[in-house]
Amino acid sequence: MSNTFIALLTLAGYFLLLLLIARITGKERSNEAFFRGNRKSPWGIVAFGMIGASLSGVSLVSVPGYVGFTQMTYLQMCLGFFFGYLIVAFVLLPVYYKQNLTSIYSYLQGRFGETSRQTGASFFILSKLAGAAVRFYLVCIVLQQIVFGPLGMPYPVTVVLILLLVWLYTRRAGIRTLVYTDALQTLCLIGTVIAVAVIISQQMFPSWKAMTDAVIQSPLSRIFVWDDFSGRQYFWKQFLSGIFIVIVMTGLDQDMMQKNLTCPTLRKAQKDMCAYGISFVPVNLLLLLIGVLLYLYAAQHQLALPADGDQLFPMLVLGGHFGSAVIVLFTLGISAAAFSSVDSALTALTTTFCVDILGIERETSPQNAEGIRKKVHFAIVGVFIVLTILFRFIGNNSVIDVIYILASYTYGPLLGLFAFGIFTHYRIKERFAPVIAIASPLICYVLSLLVPHYTGYHFGYELLMLNGALTFLMLYLTRRK
Repeated sequence: MSNTFIALLTLAGYFLLLLLIARITGKERSNEAFFRGNRKSPWGIVAFGMIGASLSGVSLVSVPGYVGFTQMTYLQMCLGFFFGYLIVAFVLLPVYYKQNLTSIYSYLQGRFGETSRQTGASFFILSKLAGAAVRFYLVCIVLQQIVFGPLGMPYPVTVVLILLLVWLYTRRAGIRTLVYTDALQTLCLIGTVIAVAVIISQQMFPSWKAMTDAVIQSPLSRIFVWDDFSGRQYFWKQFLSGIFIVIVMTGLDQDMMQKNLTCPTLRKAQKDMCAYGISFVPVNLLLLLIGVLLYLYAAQHQLALPADGDQLFPMLVLGGHFGSAVIVLFTLGISAAAFSSVDSALTALTTTFCVDILGIERETSPQNAEGIRKKVHFAIVGVFIVLTILFRFIGNNSVIDVIYILASYTYGPLLGLFAFGIFTHYRIKERFAPVIAIASPLICYVLSLLVPHYTGYHFGYELLMLNGALTFLMLYLTRRK
């Protein structure tokens, strides 16, 4: 049986399982079920599912490949992630639950006005479309190599096919279905990571001690960088950036918060967030360990490394270096990643566009409201198709790096808006809100070009903090007296 056929069977079986879950959970097709899951989701299922939604194909493929460029220093940021989750749980979630929000950007309307709400929602839509398309692009490329390319299917057709499959199982009940499919995706991803780590280590080393010694002695195992303040991997840059990346990409992200808001109480949502935050560090540590093992394996067998670090893992798997079992596991993991990276994004973008931009909650006819939601959902699928195809012409050595760079620019205005709303009592002159939200990232971009030229200091992901601070400052300067 060929590797392509094995991968195809794995993908087909996984999709049929997703459809079964969608059928069971999608009996109620109302907007309340689609947007909020009727506020009945078990917090443990939500927490477990969010791990898969955050990891996605970027973590499975890009984090191991990232080791070749930055060693294991990504773990510095993961340590910051944990403290970011605590801030989300005990600062932001109480605000959202107190106001019983469907879209978190409704908070901005209550605090400042309709223009601020639409500004926040628009930046989320821009951020999520770009970030989710980047994630989805990576897994599409891998699935193209494993399954669809050998069958003679062009890349654009692969993108369309996968997105239509996602649309099929999310169109019924939206977030109500995703809470359970995300849990399945997490199970597949974590199972894949553990099994692959065990199989690779057993092939390379006679014992766990030999593997541990080889990893520790490798220069790729470096985690902490204390001696290069101007470099992007300096500890405090990475650690603080990790905190703020979680605040914006989880706490100010409708995609991630929509799942938490399906929990029946604030207390259960906070338990969900803390459990999720604790699990994130060990899972990423395991992915980084796989990355070191992959590079050690390539050196051991004198294999030429791909220019794109994201291609190392797929190259070794497809080359048959680890056997058919790893091909099945990798296909299962990347399939779970493909669906988890885009299904919740589709649902969250549909929710934000319907609630914040179109004001669907003001629609008096439930049938008309449901019809609008379905049309928006399908239209966003079309936008994803276009962006994912276009991104192939851009490319990058590390997709995970692209995602965090995009977040530094697009989530900064959201960080400033929410911080100004929560930590001050001032009102703002709303006509300036869209101008400030656009000006702040532009200023940051100019600074990122000029500062290294004149000082030698290179901005990393801490650009997000600067972006948020500039937005906060400009809101303060234009506040109502």
